[in-house]
Amino acid sequence: MNLTDKIIGIPVLVFLFLGMTSTLYAQGTPFEQLKQKFEEGQVFKAEFYHQTFDSYTKDTMASRGEIWIGGERYKVKTNHQLVVVNGETSMVYDDTRNRVIISKYVAEEDDFAPSRILNGLDSTFTVEVQEQRGDQIYIRLESDDPFAIYKKVEIFLSPDLVPQKIRAVDPVNNVITTTFRSGKFISPSKQMFVLNYPGSAEVIDMRN
Repeated sequence: MNLTDKIIGIPVLVFLFLGMTSTLYAQGTPFEQLKQKFEEGQVFKAEFYHQTFDSYTKDTMASRGEIWIGGERYKVKTNHQLVVVNGETSMVYDDTRNRVIISKYVAEEDDFAPSRILNGLDSTFTVEVQEQRGDQIYIRLESDDPFAIYKKVEIFLSPDLVPQKIRAVDPVNNVITTTFRSGKFISPSKQMFVLNYPGSAEVIDMRN
C-alpha cells in the first residue's frame, strides 16, 4: 500500500530535499554539511504545517503535526495518525479506528522516501539560484523533465542548516508548502522509530 493512501499531507518535500542534497552540491557547501548530519545518524525533529493548493479547483488542504527524519527512517504524527517507517517495515496507527496497518516497506513505492530521489530523480534538477537572503539560505531548483514530480523547488534554511520551509510547484502548477517550527537535530533513541499502540487495537498485517 502506498503511503499516500494512508496519510494526507505528509511533508514529502523534506524527503525530496534531503535526497537532492546528496548529489547536487559540492563537498564543503552548507548543503553537503547538512547531508553529513544525517550520515552521522542525527535526526531532524520539528513541528510542521503542510499546505497543498490545487491549481484546478483552487482548494487548499492543510495538515500539521510533528516529524522525525533520520536517513531512511522517519516518523510522522498528526492529529489522528502515527506513521513509523524503519527502513524495512511501514506501520500506521489510526486512533479514530483503533487500527494498525503493518506492511513491508518498499522504498521504490514510497513517494516520500529519500531513496526514491537518490535512485536518480534528483539528476533532473538544476540549481538556478543559491544565495544568502537576510538570515536565511535560499536555493531554487528547476527541472524541465516532463516526468519529474516537481518542476520547481524552493528551499529555505537557517544559517545553522536547519530546514525552515520547502515550497514546490508540480507540473500542473499545484503548490505544496511545508513550514517547520522548532526544528533541531537530535541524537536518535532506541524507541524513536518504534510504533507504540494500545493492546486493544486491531492489527492488519499485510506482509504475508
